[in-house]
Amino acid sequence: MAKPSPLGASPPQTLLRARPTLRLSGSRDPGCRAWPLFALAAALLLRQASGHPQCLDFKPPFKPPRPLAFCAQYSDFGCCDAQRDSALLERFYGVTEHLDHAAYAACASHLQDLLCQECSPYAAHLYDAEDPSTPVKTVPGLCPDYCVQVWQNCRSMFKLLSQDRELLALENNMAKFCRYLALEDADYCFPHLLSNKRLTQNLGFVTADTEGCLQLCLVEVANGLRNPVAMVHANDGTHRFFVAEQVGLVWAYLPDRSRLEKPFLNISEAVLTSPWEGDERGFLGIVFHPKFKFNGKVFVYYSVEVGYEERIRISEFRISPDDMNSVDHRSERIILEIDEPASNHNGGELLFGDDGYLYIFTGDGGMAGDPFGTFGNAQNKSALLGKVLRINIDNNDRGPLYRIPPDNPFVHEPKARPEVYAYGARNMWRCSFDRGDPYTKEGKGRLFCGDVGQNKFEEIDLVEKGKNYGWRAREGFSCYDKKLCINSSLDDVLPIYAYPHKMGKSVTGGYVYRGCESPNLNGLYIFGDFMSGRLMSLKENRVTGEWEYNEICMGIGQTCMFPGLINNYYQYIISFAEDEAELIIKTPTQRPKLRSTTRAPARAKATAEPPRVTTPDWVEQILTLLRSQNRVLMTTAPPKTKAPKPRKGGRTGGRRGQRRKNKPTSAPAQPRNGAVRIMNGNVEGRDRGRVEIFINGKWGTVCDDLWTSKAASVVCRQLGYAFVIKATKKAEFGEGRSLPILLDDVQCSGREKTLLECTHADIGKHNCSHKEDAGVICSHEDVTETEQ
Repeated sequence: MAKPSPLGASPPQTLLRARPTLRLSGSRDPGCRAWPLFALAAALLLRQASGHPQCLDFKPPFKPPRPLAFCAQYSDFGCCDAQRDSALLERFYGVTEHLDHAAYAACASHLQDLLCQECSPYAAHLYDAEDPSTPVKTVPGLCPDYCVQVWQNCRSMFKLLSQDRELLALENNMAKFCRYLALEDADYCFPHLLSNKRLTQNLGFVTADTEGCLQLCLVEVANGLRNPVAMVHANDGTHRFFVAEQVGLVWAYLPDRSRLEKPFLNISEAVLTSPWEGDERGFLGIVFHPKFKFNGKVFVYYSVEVGYEERIRISEFRISPDDMNSVDHRSERIILEIDEPASNHNGGELLFGDDGYLYIFTGDGGMAGDPFGTFGNAQNKSALLGKVLRINIDNNDRGPLYRIPPDNPFVHEPKARPEVYAYGARNMWRCSFDRGDPYTKEGKGRLFCGDVGQNKFEEIDLVEKGKNYGWRAREGFSCYDKKLCINSSLDDVLPIYAYPHKMGKSVTGGYVYRGCESPNLNGLYIFGDFMSGRLMSLKENRVTGEWEYNEICMGIGQTCMFPGLINNYYQYIISFAEDEAELIIKTPTQRPKLRSTTRAPARAKATAEPPRVTTPDWVEQILTLLRSQNRVLMTTAPPKTKAPKPRKGGRTGGRRGQRRKNKPTSAPAQPRNGAVRIMNGNVEGRDRGRVEIFINGKWGTVCDDLWTSKAASVVCRQLGYAFVIKATKKAEFGEGRSLPILLDDVQCSGREKTLLECTHADIGKHNCSHKEDAGVICSHEDVTETEQ
């Protein structure tokens, strides 16, 4: 499967706002700050078809310039323009003219549905075009129950619809006929994909079973974004962070998380992308030079169209000499361009290693199965696609724009491109270098990548110089191209972990967590899946060398009830990132003498090559911006009480390590308005119970007038469950007589965060009794809900 797109342009006004960037949060050692982990959740998967839309030509679906007449259901979003729609209508007439009146009455609607699946946003999946080992189907993949229905009433029309001899030979055998038309990935069969919530629901919330899982809460750090694909920091001491949108905008955020009004970078006119789901092209990567503070250089990775050719472009920009929060758009220099034979599998990662070299991660060129050349692009070392490239971009102001590191592995192979560092990649989506243990430096420099699979497996690779990562011979641990796979000269490296498509269908690589805000994550490689929304982790067993898997789950119940914490997120995880922080290690060394701050610093000695772009006193510029926005940068709140008088000898308290007697303890945090709990009788329920809501300082019940599964789903999400089985009525879980009835006539769309966002009667006003207390039954499994 190709990497699903971070996706298109701004949403219609009626849709939900862009979902935020999220940060994994946990308990914190007050003496330590080190690289908190962030996850960018896909913000604007705008249309109903939210899984992995793709047309038969492997291009993204689109909105046709004018409505379709025949396949009208795909007028808003699909794979057909008016010309293709007319051609399908002609095919419809060509088939129906051979049907008698009875057959036309029984089969015309089925025929139209089957023909119009070429216009479906999921056409590539319906016709099994993503598996190059089998021919593209002439009839879309059908769900078994629907196939039986069509076969019983209309099987005679298939000889007019398809030239597939193998299919037609099975016409009189229903079981074999329907088995032939079935899809291996049943999620995409027609017509069930139209009602498949994982594909058609507007970005549902995701939570996971907490048994055996690491429970985490999330913190919103940015919102209002359109299709965020990457977040980086400049490593310049300013603690800004920068979020890139697929359309070609990069926004700067100050340390207080406020976003500047003017984009840091805007190349949206040059970036090749479209506003439609499934478009994998666009602005895909950004990285700051390790010495950005001194040379002001930023590197970007984006799609362009030159003439009629699609390319990926790696460019260099410089910071504006007048504004540290904007690049000089006239400074662009194109470092490298690579032709893209198809619109998918574009790669997109840029990283600097500890060696100072720039690493570039390209896709295999697109389509399906890497069909280019004898062995595909990924296995061809003379091609730059399907590779990890490594180049030296230092000292490039004069002479060549980049040089080849002398220890690149294939510099002495005449037929190999010297830029190649590793090969055999399909579409590595998000890679990262391990910073290493902050104390021992163990693991430092390891390069982790998530490589998106074809149609069976997703994998995590540990990338090393000169290694072959197997594609297209292998997908995960399994053979894909059997002839290549048995080739003894392949000498490919197996992934450290691979998972099947029942767990997720598009891996998003992450980071090894080396911070201390979340101690239970230390040393874990954390990654996710775009399609399923799973958060996952791997930990190396030092004895066996194996990587052990563990799922990461959202905290349930009261775990994430503290202000600012949330326990849900939109499903589609596009990327992970780190912010800029420093590890503070306390050591028993002598306190250094403080230098006077009143003296101007001495002039630095001139270097052999002074930087061309200087940005003096960047921190002062940040502070000025913050002051202008009436914000104060403080890491802790000012004390409200006077400090205790020191004892004789200079000590201010009791013995170190002892708790003071009679020290007042803080009261437990009061729930937020809209918080819910479920009670089974007088006992707190786990996944089912009477709904009780906290409003204005008190708990109360909800009346079941107008109570439906949509309202119940809001409650279940708040409690950490992804699905609702039943919205119960008539006090099925007992009456909450000791509490007031706080809500009545609740009507929800199912997208609200709390019941208070739904329409309802005034707080405390109702025309019901506790015999009508509403309840819910929640689940982590996808079970059809029931309303009473």
